[in-house]
Amino acid sequence: MLDATRVREDFPILATGSDGRRLIYLDNAATTQKPRRVIDAVRQYYESSNANVHRGAYALAVRATELYEAARERVAGFVGAWGPESVVFTRGTTEAINLVATSWGRAHVRAGDSVVVTAMDHHSNLIPWQLLCREREATLRMVGVTPEGAIDQDDLRSALARGPRLVAFPFVSNALGTINPAAELVRMAHEVGAAVLIDGAQAAPHLPVDLQALDCDFFAFSGHKMLGPMGSGGLVAKPALLDAMPPYQGGGEMIAQVWDDRATWNRIPHKFEAGTPNVAAAVGLMAAMDYLDGLGRGAVAAHESALARGAIDRLGELDGVRVFGPRGDRSGVVSFVFGGIHPHDLATIVDQDGVCIRAGHHCAQPLMRRLGVPATARASFYVYNDVSDIDVLIGALRKAAALFRVSV
Repeated sequence: MLDATRVREDFPILATGSDGRRLIYLDNAATTQKPRRVIDAVRQYYESSNANVHRGAYALAVRATELYEAARERVAGFVGAWGPESVVFTRGTTEAINLVATSWGRAHVRAGDSVVVTAMDHHSNLIPWQLLCREREATLRMVGVTPEGAIDQDDLRSALARGPRLVAFPFVSNALGTINPAAELVRMAHEVGAAVLIDGAQAAPHLPVDLQALDCDFFAFSGHKMLGPMGSGGLVAKPALLDAMPPYQGGGEMIAQVWDDRATWNRIPHKFEAGTPNVAAAVGLMAAMDYLDGLGRGAVAAHESALARGAIDRLGELDGVRVFGPRGDRSGVVSFVFGGIHPHDLATIVDQDGVCIRAGHHCAQPLMRRLGVPATARASFYVYNDVSDIDVLIGALRKAAALFRVSV
């Protein structure tokens, strides 16, 4: 496992606990904390390189542009993309998926077509397709989830038999911790002629990713979930698809020539980056990727999986705990309910011991209905967590049980 004690030294916020307690941050599936390297990269950009990109001939603008495009190349290398032209910077996964639904979707989905999603999808990979299918009079087909927390392969084959235009699924479930067999799912979808979008929000921060090997058509990710700044992330797509897609938004930068009544478009990926980009966020994202590669992404994945399994074992010591998701290979996400105590109450009580967990439906309401619960508590681990954090969590849960007179 990673030396989390040493790693924590790189994160200033983790030294901000109160009453002699350190901060136990277990809400990493929602957003991650930022190491000094990322904070310094953003600060240094604003102190020494801030200018608008691509259009300035002076040295400062050239330097800003070089940093911005270097970040694009870094993303491409980090996820095994087809090249830097494959990378469109967005505010994160949500905007990236909306870009595909709005641009590619409107160009390809027609009345009578179908789009396939799964019951474990985050709302960000569901609502855009709901809106598109309603607009285009297409059918949205939701594939079920097995009791073990996997995508129901039989149900998926049934949905694929209809020949959908697109299949969208999460690489890793933010609510169950399931690591889906992405390459196999892509192959199955391509066999029936469907395009494939992978929600990579919970994969890019935690697993080695090689998009060329996966052969997916679209991959969306968020920088803030992988130690990068808020409002950073992107869409990574096959260049031929991006080249054929119409623009997502209009404005500066995305044009080649403009006349009174028409315009032509810039080359990819700039065609999809209208307006002034968040250059500082891209620079910070590049620093985050450097930091993760310094730790080793295989080591990161193994560290989180070990913590998740350890947490599940410790939760099993408490009566009345139900843990959701697979028991074998999984990500660092552990969702559970405990003794009839509402997850929001649990989160409030454990916070008194400096423990930060998430409570709610995790933007996965269709999944919660299938699980038969309105909400779950969720502890999600990352590079700065270790077994001592699990110990504190279990102790805090015992206090919650005592408060609510729940037997443990």
